[in-house]
Amino acid sequence: MSEIRLLFGRPAIQDRRELIAALQSLRSSHDCIAQALDADKVVSEKHIAFAVEKALAAFALGRNIAKDPGVEILRYASGERQIERALNMGISDTTKRLALVLIQQSRGGRWPDTAGIVEQDAKGCSFQIKAVKETFNISNEEIEAVGIERMEDLVIERVALVDTYR
Repeated sequence: MSEIRLLFGRPAIQDRRELIAALQSLRSSHDCIAQALDADKVVSEKHIAFAVEKALAAFALGRNIAKDPGVEILRYASGERQIERALNMGISDTTKRLALVLIQQSRGGRWPDTAGIVEQDAKGCSFQIKAVKETFNISNEEIEAVGIERMEDLVIERVALVDTYR
């Protein structure tokens, strides 16, 4: 059984390439899965937990599209089947806050020190409506029909539908 941790905060490294290199180093030195997402596009911890569950299940069943579990998580979290389009959910040079997903395959292990990757804050999940609407192609009509407080449901629906896209 895997253990999941989700951290929010500012990137400790501003250069995207250097930040990705630090994540790769973290993965290899701690034998864990680590994926950084643009926090503006993460609607809730439930959103990420569901995406992680779907991605790990895809690997377990041999239905994964990506070769890397972190990229598969990104694919599900973005609600996209295509990796190229899923990358929009990841970090960029303009990312102000990130959501760092850490997964340990076995329980009870030590969590890696992430201070050099993310400067954690107490804000937690604080998505930006415009960014979420654009990322998940959510129309004004959908929001008018269900209400802004159901944005999480609209996003999770798109995550659930990833397996049905061909």
